[in-house]
Amino acid sequence: MAKTVMITGAGSGFGKGAALALAARGHAVIATTETDDQATALRAEAPQLRVEKVDITNATDVAKIGDWDIDVLINNAGAGKTGPMVDVPLDVVRHVFEVNVFGTLAVTQAAAPKMIAKGSGRIIIVSSIAGVMSGPSFGPYSMSKHALEAMGKAMRVELAPQGIDVTLINPGPYNTGFNDSMADSMWEWFDEDSLNAPATELFQMIGTMVKTDQMDPVEVVDRLVELVEADATDENNFVPPGIIEAMQPQRAKG
Repeated sequence: MAKTVMITGAGSGFGKGAALALAARGHAVIATTETDDQATALRAEAPQLRVEKVDITNATDVAKIGDWDIDVLINNAGAGKTGPMVDVPLDVVRHVFEVNVFGTLAVTQAAAPKMIAKGSGRIIIVSSIAGVMSGPSFGPYSMSKHALEAMGKAMRVELAPQGIDVTLINPGPYNTGFNDSMADSMWEWFDEDSLNAPATELFQMIGTMVKTDQMDPVEVVDRLVELVEADATDENNFVPPGIIEAMQPQRAKG
C-alpha cells in the first residue's frame, strides 16, 4: 500500500537514497532539503519527488509541515562535529543539538498532530551506533544521538496507544561523506600544536579509523525502506546487524 513519506535531510546521503528508493516503489515522497540550492538540484535530478526546502532549525520552514498529511516521517537530517569535550567550543555543541535534537523534535511535533487525528502513522528516527556508545573526540555527536535515543524511546511508548509507531535506526560507519567531514571537523578550530603528542595521535587515529573501510550506504537505504513498509517495528534497528558486537573489541581498547 502506497504511503506518503516525508524525509528530512534528503539532499544527500541516506535521505536522498531513501527518497529515490521509496519513490521507485510507488510511495509519494516529500523530500526536504536544508537549502534552496539543494532543493533546486534535487528537483532537476529527480522530478518524481516532491521537493520542499525545510531547514529543520527554521521555525517558519518547520511550520509548513503541519499542513501536510504524512503517513511516515523519516527524521534523517543531522549535523556532526568532533572535538575533545573539555575544549570543544560550546557554540559548536549547541549547533549539533539544535539540529539533531531540537530540530528533530520540532519536525516531529509539527507532523504528529495529523497522525494522532487519524490514529495512524510511523516516525522513524535516524540515530547512530553513536547513540548507544561513545568514544574520543566524538562526544558532541554522541551526546546528541544519546538524546535522540531517549526521545525516541519515550515517544514510542507515549504514541503507541494513539496508533503511531516510533522506531530508531542505528547505522554504523557508512560511506556517505558525512563521517569524513565530521571526523575532520575538529581541526577547523583545534591546532594540532596546542595538544600534547599522545592526544594528537589518538584523535588522528580515531579519525582515520572512522573514515577507513566504510560500508555501502545502500544497506541503510534498504533498511529504511523495510521500516517504512513493515507492519511492526523493533525499538532499535542496528545496521548492519551485529554492529554492536563487532565494535566491542574497540570499546574494550578505549
